[in-house]
Amino acid sequence: MENNRGSFGSKLGFLLAAVGSAVGLGNIWGFPYKMGSNGGFAFLLVYLVLAIFVGLAVMVGELFIGRKTGLSPLAAYKKLSKKFTWLGWLALISPFVVLGFYFVLGGIVTRYAVSYLTAIFGWNTWGVPQVTDFFGHFICAGSGMLVWTAIFVAINGIVVAAGVAEGIEKFCKIGMPALFVMLVAVIIYVAVQPGAFDGYKFMFGWNIEPLKEDFLGVLSSAAGQMFFSLSLGMGIMITYGSYLDKKENIQQNSVIIVVCDTLVAILAGMIVMPACFAFLDGNVRGGPGLLFASMQEVFFKMGGIGNLMGFLFYGLVFIAAISSSMSLLEVLISATVDMRTEKKKAPGRKKAVLVWCIIILIISLPVALDGLGSGTAAGCVLDPPAVVFGSANVAGWNDCWLDFYDLISEGILMPLGSAIMAFAIGWIWKLDMVVKECELEGNKFWGKGFFNICFKVITPIGMLFVIYGQITGFFGL
Repeated sequence: MENNRGSFGSKLGFLLAAVGSAVGLGNIWGFPYKMGSNGGFAFLLVYLVLAIFVGLAVMVGELFIGRKTGLSPLAAYKKLSKKFTWLGWLALISPFVVLGFYFVLGGIVTRYAVSYLTAIFGWNTWGVPQVTDFFGHFICAGSGMLVWTAIFVAINGIVVAAGVAEGIEKFCKIGMPALFVMLVAVIIYVAVQPGAFDGYKFMFGWNIEPLKEDFLGVLSSAAGQMFFSLSLGMGIMITYGSYLDKKENIQQNSVIIVVCDTLVAILAGMIVMPACFAFLDGNVRGGPGLLFASMQEVFFKMGGIGNLMGFLFYGLVFIAAISSSMSLLEVLISATVDMRTEKKKAPGRKKAVLVWCIIILIISLPVALDGLGSGTAAGCVLDPPAVVFGSANVAGWNDCWLDFYDLISEGILMPLGSAIMAFAIGWIWKLDMVVKECELEGNKFWGKGFFNICFKVITPIGMLFVIYGQITGFFGL
């Protein structure tokens, strides 16, 4: 299956790369803080229902499109039907916009992991008198944010430039097992701390009151998290599917990816929620800063072992972040390679990586320089969109550049693209086309009735509700 586009060397390599793509900051950053802000168990319940009835269907659909065409999203949709070429553009714009803030967050994570590592050996690199004040200081230090964002971008570029098998697959074969080991190590330590049980009760104890109070808010938050976490609507699974051997069972692989991704998200919650109850008196509503400011305070209160636990935690977050960001970058690279190949030109993979890394580094500047919404009043270089655009009201879409990018990608493009893809499979291309591709090489397609109703009704309608919820949430309607 080797060609100019490359391919995965083994089934395990594909699964680890796909799981690595799904397991990212969405799991370890987004899942815990959104769970904390949306009632714990109520959020988890809605998330699991969406993963089964929406996430799994979209995962099967995207892998089907990728493997059937053997092309990147833009070329794949164009090959299936020229009428849907614009869906391919959505699948390219989404990862491009996401990387605009993902690289910045990855840079912050890298900074934390390095500083905790040096602290283990007695070398203090935080640069502030009080460690727990570091987050607020660092996000407003424009030069530091730029340097660590650039470092994270460079690491991604080096891995992706090496190719699918030699770069992405090799990294994930080492990184994913290491991530699980780190997760388990930190979970075990946190589990034995006094007060940790209340965190588990918050996560798993039956409580649906938040659904009665704000069902649409919990639904939109859980749905946005699911799409971001599972790498859906961003062209990633279409791209990875295009590298997938015809012998592979699409349904089986989809289930494995969804289960593993959900498991890691829950395990991440089993670190953050109990830790907040054990060390922060149950303060789980730290918002986006929960991963950094709140967890740093947790590790500080652990005493001598805090540096080791901090390194293990941010080490696993780093692995999760880079395994996802390089898959986002791969979407853009594969599309570029396909365009060049169609024009009878050399793939030019390494040059494409360099160009895209520079472009995305440039669009990430607003996210890196506004202090996550702190603005020039706090000493940052740039003001948030609300100030720049002269908005009368500050809402979820304009309070910082990260949320502005998130509105475009997670709020609109990702669920919209997935809804239309599901509708096309259910009503235009028909499920039989999916079944035929999935049953190649003697594989069986199970649950035809389930997937038929998902593609025709549940997923498209569900996504319309999600888009409505996302827009009302972002704009405070």
